[in-house]
Amino acid sequence: MVDSLSRRQAQLITLAAQGFNRRRPQSPSARHLHGVMRDIGVLQIDSVNVFSRSHYMPMFARLGAYDTSLLDTLIFSADGDYVEYWAHVATLIPVADWSLWGFRMAANRAKYGEGAGGWVSENAATMQWVRDELAARGPLRPAEIEDDAHQGARGPWWDWNRVKRALEYMFLFGEVAVAGRRGFERRYGLAQQVIPAQHLTAPPSRADAIRELMGRALASYGVATTADLADYYRVSIADATRALADLRDAGVALPVHVEGWTRGGKHVLAWRHRDAIAARNVPPAALLTPFDPLVWFRDRAARLYDFEYRIEIYTPAPKRQFGYYSLPILADGDVVGRVDLKADRSRSILLVQSAWWEDATSARHTEAVAAELRLAARWQGLETISVSTWGSATNDLHGALHGAARH
Repeated sequence: MVDSLSRRQAQLITLAAQGFNRRRPQSPSARHLHGVMRDIGVLQIDSVNVFSRSHYMPMFARLGAYDTSLLDTLIFSADGDYVEYWAHVATLIPVADWSLWGFRMAANRAKYGEGAGGWVSENAATMQWVRDELAARGPLRPAEIEDDAHQGARGPWWDWNRVKRALEYMFLFGEVAVAGRRGFERRYGLAQQVIPAQHLTAPPSRADAIRELMGRALASYGVATTADLADYYRVSIADATRALADLRDAGVALPVHVEGWTRGGKHVLAWRHRDAIAARNVPPAALLTPFDPLVWFRDRAARLYDFEYRIEIYTPAPKRQFGYYSLPILADGDVVGRVDLKADRSRSILLVQSAWWEDATSARHTEAVAAELRLAARWQGLETISVSTWGSATNDLHGALHGAARH
């Protein structure tokens, strides 16, 4: 038997799995941040800082205004509970999971490492020099490695860009780990200098690791297709399919059909986690980063929310449809619009560069979205708000943001 779910049921199950079913705390603490990390599993890192860096946004969407220095302490401090690795793309993962990613580290080494006959084998001297520097001096910022290289003897192999590339390969191989950041600059150390010894254990088999990850992805989504789950931790469809067969046999993954999830007129088989529940409380409004797990897989966002999205950072300004870095707007459990925000810190203004409703009925969420924009301004320490005239939602939002300027 295959159960059926409406699209609304799938939305509510996803919201509960992603941590949107809990009311926002009055004073978010480290405990609440850990809770969000348990819900979403990984936190994607992105360098764009026009409003807020992406890794701060999922916590704001779920918890409301919080002290971002709390998150910095959790995720960027040495000896913290989290560490960076290429788990989805560049993400923060629990440091306890380091060995779980051994299969990916091994695959990266097989593809790019010493035996692959490519850059790494051709630059063995650079690789060894960086390895020796970290072994002798402990975790370092790249600039510290560069300074030492300029002051010491350099062989004919020396080239700073090659050193940076060596660090990135060693990171992919799991040979080095990120020992925190200063600002947004990484500090690199050998894995044994960064990862506690109890987490530097023999990795599970590739099949066991992928099965564990697919179970976690399903718990984080609640209900999802095989493609959704494969994307969560970037494994192949074939690997995800094998893992889900095992999870089905174990009673963890339950087959379902979801309204509208079809291909060629036929239902696409989806999976529901056996512990999944539907959210009873959903936030009136929340602002999402484009890299929030709720929307980061664009095919899923289109199926679940009828929301088509692409980032327009690299689109020439005159050709942008919605804005430089539009944030999806979640309201009453559905994606109802998008808003392009910019923090003008020199003037202490939150600039609403553009704002759009997804359809004509979305305007009923105006007051809730305006309240979220006021909260976003306070969270970023901005005193006022200014709304442009570009977009179908700008007049509605300006009207609800009493005292807001226009630009």
